[in-house]
Amino acid sequence: MKGDITPSEAGPPPAPGEARRLTSADCINHSTYFLQSPLPADERAMLFISNRTGGWQMFSIEDFPNGPVRQWTDGPAIHPFSPAFDPTGEVVYFVRGGEIWSIERQSLTERRIFALDDAQLGEVSLSADARYLTAAIRVRGGNGIAVGRVDGEGWHVIPFPRTVIHPQFHPLDPEWIEFAGDPAPRMHRVRRDGNGMECLYEHGNGEFVVHETFLGRTGDLVYTVWPFALWRMDWRTRERTRICEFNAWHITPNRAGDKVLCDTNHPDRGLHLIDVATGKPRFLCESRASGGGSQWRTSRYALSEDFARARSEAGRTALSWMETATDTIYGPQWTHPHPAFSPSERWVIFASDQSGHPQVYALPVADG
Repeated sequence: MKGDITPSEAGPPPAPGEARRLTSADCINHSTYFLQSPLPADERAMLFISNRTGGWQMFSIEDFPNGPVRQWTDGPAIHPFSPAFDPTGEVVYFVRGGEIWSIERQSLTERRIFALDDAQLGEVSLSADARYLTAAIRVRGGNGIAVGRVDGEGWHVIPFPRTVIHPQFHPLDPEWIEFAGDPAPRMHRVRRDGNGMECLYEHGNGEFVVHETFLGRTGDLVYTVWPFALWRMDWRTRERTRICEFNAWHITPNRAGDKVLCDTNHPDRGLHLIDVATGKPRFLCESRASGGGSQWRTSRYALSEDFARARSEAGRTALSWMETATDTIYGPQWTHPHPAFSPSERWVIFASDQSGHPQVYALPVADG
């Protein structure tokens, strides 16, 4: 139940250059989505999500990385990839159904911030000034971005004609939100008030642009053209520059924007740190994750016929939006490493199902 504390699940200290397993329950365990750090600013705890109690709930490893496991939430399941720490590390924002909630780290007190009937919401993004939240939304057959204040005021939906994925506030300007449309063209931006909507890069479904995010505090964007190359886009001019030819998959830049952490697939080369100036990848460790999803074997987006085939194979009439449990096209997501930095950038956290169940691992990066 909420607040319960159970013994540490951490494995023995690994050999040099190897990652340490931090969870061991025979269920699905993974850290936050790769766009968010799973650790607060003080790095004294690590947030992870697990279905060990039957539904998706939040847990933490206290006294990171060796301490006991603490359960944060219970009751109705949360969105398993939605949680995000605020800058203080004392509050986490997350999605439960069609609602956005906050939870206090010490007391585990929860507060509902936003709710909309018949809505589905995606992962949460917090503005750099910690005043605003945004999340992708699907409601009554329509798509868009929900955005408003953390105190629950001023919420509104910015409509978009296609599925929206991964809205993110600009790290230097909380008036701007970047988001992905699915399928192509992928990258868009809009002002927080709904004005200034524009496509940043026109391309077709044969150019598999994925996992775009901000290149640290440079304010530029970095993205993958799967599985060929890692690219940079100037936020002001939209000029595109190829960083390197490499099958970088999920990407997480450091704050300075001079390094990009990534996992790999088809083939799995392990986790790497890419130098933005030179394009040279540095090997960090193996992930040994299974990396599920039929679409990653191709170099194009999934189209209607792909989803129809997946529905037929699953024996179902529909696959729900952002589904992670049975999606064989882009997942299941918990079979992907999704590496992320700790706030100090001295740890890399990722997931791997190498043991038969997805578990969370931590790799120390000695030079930060």
